[in-house]
Amino acid sequence: MTGPAPFIITAQLPPDIHSWATGLRREHFPPERNHLDAHVTLFHILPPSAETEIRDALAYCAKTYRKPEAQVEDIMSLGKGTAFKVFSHDMQVIRAELADRFHGLLTDQDAHTPRLHITIQNKVTLKEARALQAELQSTFIQRNFAFLGLSLHIYRGGPWEFVKSWSFRG
Repeated sequence: MTGPAPFIITAQLPPDIHSWATGLRREHFPPERNHLDAHVTLFHILPPSAETEIRDALAYCAKTYRKPEAQVEDIMSLGKGTAFKVFSHDMQVIRAELADRFHGLLTDQDAHTPRLHITIQNKVTLKEARALQAELQSTFIQRNFAFLGLSLHIYRGGPWEFVKSWSFRG
């Protein structure tokens, strides 16, 4: 990747959900493409020129909001991949506030309200994705949790470079 690398913002999963989903990701994601642990992406591309504004906004939200309640509520098809659908009204409220603050900085992908999810498989055949979804559906149980904070990363084409996390209150 050439030029300044963009920022990515994720919602921080608690250790039990993180380790469970990361284990599944390691098992089912093509290993040559799996550079990351399980995560929930809130914003995919923010300009490096806005670093101070981004840091200030994340710090503000972390100080203002309690840990947002969430639920891993279902299996989600990504076409040629599989994810867990995550429901969190509170995280969507926080994300909407951040989107409002970042108005004019957002790509088309980040300008709309996202479907929160944890990807555990991507860039496989449709047949492989459907097989995993059927396998997971047979033993799936909903999991309740609370997001711990917001994390900032730099995207450099492969593994992300961690910058900082801000913990929610409570």
